[in-house]
Amino acid sequence: MIQVHGPLLERLLAGEFICPVTDEDAFRHLQDESTREAINDYLKPLNRRLASNPEGSVWFLAWLELTGEARDQLSGQLALTLNSLQPLLEWMQLVQEALGKDAVISAGDVLKPAEFTLKCEDNASLKDRLQRLASDRFFNSQSDALDNQVKLIFRRLKEHGYLLQPHSDRQFYLVTSKVDYLIDLIRFIRDEENLPIDQEVGEQEELL
Repeated sequence: MIQVHGPLLERLLAGEFICPVTDEDAFRHLQDESTREAINDYLKPLNRRLASNPEGSVWFLAWLELTGEARDQLSGQLALTLNSLQPLLEWMQLVQEALGKDAVISAGDVLKPAEFTLKCEDNASLKDRLQRLASDRFFNSQSDALDNQVKLIFRRLKEHGYLLQPHSDRQFYLVTSKVDYLIDLIRFIRDEENLPIDQEVGEQEELL
């Protein structure tokens, strides 16, 4: 089993999110119930299991049982996620407004940094918001140049798995289904757990 699914298991254990954008073949394999059962059998001794969002648009690993170790790791992950919610949601809202989209970005959307930069340069309000966003510690831009700020934001989002750059020599990106996961997580935190979310994040989440 490990020989057949080894590379996919390694990626999942490394924290990757598998969707049709990041890896169409791997995502198709995970749609097969027997494949998922085989992977879960291997993961069981590791206290891990396959999980997906409610729409089934992305696969990732979750804990099988919430042991003390699992709770400690989940607490750390939740803290990191909460710290990144506001800049991520602000970026999504900026993209929606700058590019004139009717809804928030979703998996498969094509984004071009140059187009985004141009739209923000022509709008003083968007430009100011973008510069403040770039200086957020999540992105941590040290540049005053708008195009450099945008490039850094896109690079950071790529590093965190929210964007995929199909060709390293071409400046366009695809939105991955990790964005769907993020939106579902925000709604879960808000509706089910009643955890404290910054008021500004709550207001932005109303757009989702």
